[in-house]
Amino acid sequence: MQLTNFLSLLGGLALFLYGMHMMSGGLEAAAGNRMKSILEKLTANRFLGVAVGAAITAVIQSSSATTVMVVGFVNSGLMSLRQAVWIIMGANIGTTITGQLIALDVGAIAPLMAFLGVALVVFFKSPKLHNYGSIVAGLGVLFIGMDMMSTAMKPLANEPAFVSLMTRFENPVLGILAGAVFTALIQSSSASVGILQALATSGAISFSSAVYVLFGQNIGTCITAVLASIGTSRNAKRTTLIHLMFNVTGTIVFTIVCTLFPLPDLVASLTPTNVAGQIANMHTLFNIVTTLLLLPLGNYMAALTERILPDPAQPSEEEKREMMGLAYLDKTTLGSSAVWLGNLHQELGRMLDLASENVDIAFQTVLAGPDEKTDKAVKTEELIDLLNKEISQYVAKAMVRETNAEDSAAVASGFRIAGNIERISDHAMNILGYGRRIDKENIHLSDEALKEVMDMRAVCAKALHYLHGATNVDHNERLAAAARLEQSIDDMTRRYRENHIRRMKNGQCSDAGCILYSEILTDFERVGDHVLNIAQELSSTAQSLA
Repeated sequence: MQLTNFLSLLGGLALFLYGMHMMSGGLEAAAGNRMKSILEKLTANRFLGVAVGAAITAVIQSSSATTVMVVGFVNSGLMSLRQAVWIIMGANIGTTITGQLIALDVGAIAPLMAFLGVALVVFFKSPKLHNYGSIVAGLGVLFIGMDMMSTAMKPLANEPAFVSLMTRFENPVLGILAGAVFTALIQSSSASVGILQALATSGAISFSSAVYVLFGQNIGTCITAVLASIGTSRNAKRTTLIHLMFNVTGTIVFTIVCTLFPLPDLVASLTPTNVAGQIANMHTLFNIVTTLLLLPLGNYMAALTERILPDPAQPSEEEKREMMGLAYLDKTTLGSSAVWLGNLHQELGRMLDLASENVDIAFQTVLAGPDEKTDKAVKTEELIDLLNKEISQYVAKAMVRETNAEDSAAVASGFRIAGNIERISDHAMNILGYGRRIDKENIHLSDEALKEVMDMRAVCAKALHYLHGATNVDHNERLAAAARLEQSIDDMTRRYRENHIRRMKNGQCSDAGCILYSEILTDFERVGDHVLNIAQELSSTAQSLA
């Protein structure tokens, strides 16, 4: 093989992979949230699940991307493990669409497709048109790369050493291993199948050898979901294991069938002059037949993963709340937006729980003096500050990698929500400090003022509890309720200030008590403002992701 052929091969591979990346990125940016919405609302019907999984994957042309989304939904509790089984089965069928497109040999119009896609990106300002342009250009670049690889590899068919290497793949174990390793490296079965089609088209590898490599590629594609499941819940890891079980089972079944029966010859007879079509048809047959075989066993597969990965001893809620640093977000990997958005939501919920607890302890300190909970609140404030810092760093990292505009906005919203929660805890610490001073200096507050402090404590608890517990409430309803509570806090603050001025005139409070009570009212009002800010962010996020 000459150097120029080798360089052409590398260039073709680069264009093929980059075209796949452009196309998948454009598709997910253009329609990612609609696909996620469909998956989230999926029922437990197995046939509907398979159909939806196949359709979604056919659109984004990546079973790995669909499986990673499913891992995220299972991790965040939006989808059960049983529902995930059907989506994964459908995803494996949908991923075969790329091979079928390549087999249609539309390479002749690939330069035109690339030109039209680039024109949409360069000459128009609309972000949506840019996404569509990336899809069209990516498809064109993909086929140009495919054609370059096929041309560059034609001389390999006459190289004895390379032919000898390729014929070794007729050994099922070697072929499966080669396909699995290569696909794991590039993390895309669609891309690796396309490269295999290019090899076969150039005559460098026979169809009988290619089938075993193809089976291995189905196993190798699981690596992306495995990586995305790092740091996720036990159920999310089980979802990844189901994906792996599906492809390993299919590989074992088809390897046995191809060894004992002339299945490759039968598939080849369907398109005798089109070896790329033969590979595409075998790929489609592999996933459809495996799905039909395992469809009745889906619930048993889920049960088996629960036995393989049993639930570990869970820390108590108290231990989880006091855990220093991030409990749900994994700083080593982001996975897909579905994974880290769900984890970010859980981390913010934990942070809000901690801040709510501190607000309650702060008012209790004013009413009854400091106790062991007061010291605990100070340590909790340190944890909230740490969480705010680490969530902010995580969000910054996620925003760099996120291409979908709506998901990027949701991540930015998480940054602002964390900041507002941290400020709520700061105001709680201010109130707690006033309570400590009241106890230390024996400052007197009137019975009427103490009754008002009790009312402040109650309304803050109601606002914060509703805010945390209303994630499934209609976003307009949540925002309206938060606005009513914030207005109620403003009205209470104004009324209590008037009462406070009256008590000052009547000499019912000490001078120091008057000052501290006024400060308590200020922090009480600020808590209401931050509650409204969080509700607005949650509603804005819900609307953008709808």
